[in-house]
Amino acid sequence: MLRKIAVSDLTLGMYIHEFCRPRAHDPFWTLHVERELSDEAVLQRIQASTREVWIDTRLGKTPDEHAPILAVASTHVPASDTTATCIKEELARAKMICGRAKDAVMTMFTDARMGRAMNAKDVDLLVEEISTSIMRHPHALISLSRLKTSDEYTYMHSVAVCALMVALARQMNLSEEQVRDAGVAGLMHDVGKMMISPTILNKPDRLTYDEYEAMKHHPQAGLKILQDCQQVTNAVRDVCLHHHEKVDGSGYPHGLKGDEISLFAKMGAICDVYDAVTSDRPYKRGWDAAQSIREMASWKGHFDEKIFQHFVKTVGIYPVGALVRLKSERLAVVVEQGEKSLLHPKVKAFLSTRTRIAFEPELVDLGAPNEQDAILKYELAESWGLEDIDALWAGDAAP
Repeated sequence: MLRKIAVSDLTLGMYIHEFCRPRAHDPFWTLHVERELSDEAVLQRIQASTREVWIDTRLGKTPDEHAPILAVASTHVPASDTTATCIKEELARAKMICGRAKDAVMTMFTDARMGRAMNAKDVDLLVEEISTSIMRHPHALISLSRLKTSDEYTYMHSVAVCALMVALARQMNLSEEQVRDAGVAGLMHDVGKMMISPTILNKPDRLTYDEYEAMKHHPQAGLKILQDCQQVTNAVRDVCLHHHEKVDGSGYPHGLKGDEISLFAKMGAICDVYDAVTSDRPYKRGWDAAQSIREMASWKGHFDEKIFQHFVKTVGIYPVGALVRLKSERLAVVVEQGEKSLLHPKVKAFLSTRTRIAFEPELVDLGAPNEQDAILKYELAESWGLEDIDALWAGDAAP
């Protein structure tokens, strides 16, 4: 009998059938599925990284009689069912985290503008919460944080870059201390914008040359703020100052080249640009995630190529939210990365490309062993008269 239980009720001796749903590309999760749980350290990591798990009571210990059973199945649970449930659950959690994070960043940035010291403990707790969400499901919060309104852009941009930095650092197998610093750096990289005139910062049109020159001062302004915060590391200060540098030396404020730019600053440059170009602004609609990856890949001399390849693996060749055409003459939106291949994500098909008639959305795992369908190419939502494909993958979590 398969039973879905909370990880707080998971104990040694239980047989783990399937996780719901941690990091897709971390070998930890594939090593500990379809086997009996016998290691206390493994149990603790599972409990810190996800919320629920499917166990097989025929092959291992049964739950305590007082432990709540979240779901029961007498046979194998279809991957599409558990995937859909876990995506929905994590998107709901991610929406709450984004809301709390936005409020916390607003408070921190306001304190910075008023000359008050920021609470380093609050920063650490916020980064830990974001990091834990990414460990449970690597794309929910990252994808959801792209969906921001213009009036919350500055704050939600910081939350999004924090999440991207954490995910990228984990993909690069950096240490837990480095992951934490990467997250804090992402959260604080634009704090200097609080010292920029609100008329420039909140202007609904493109900036003039003089306004852009004034805006370019925000890295130095941010460094000045962070220099007064004793708990902030030098790595975090460096990202704040140098996240607009480019490897060919054409960036600002110091025109650094190549390895003159730190690892974290190179990471910050990619994460900052990706969230900026995928976000809607009053004067420009954001690119979809897939177009953003293609465009950024073409900007020679802008990013460190090796780190950018790690970034592509982080968000996927077909990022969550990308609109694609399938061999089966259907339009679909990517809802999750494939567990074994970046070329075979999980998608939600919803419209016939032949008749242009919409149908009840269907979840398709393109990486499933017997699945014959495949992606033919990217599509643009405007080409099909689609205005809100975000609701297809984000559901009720979409703003």
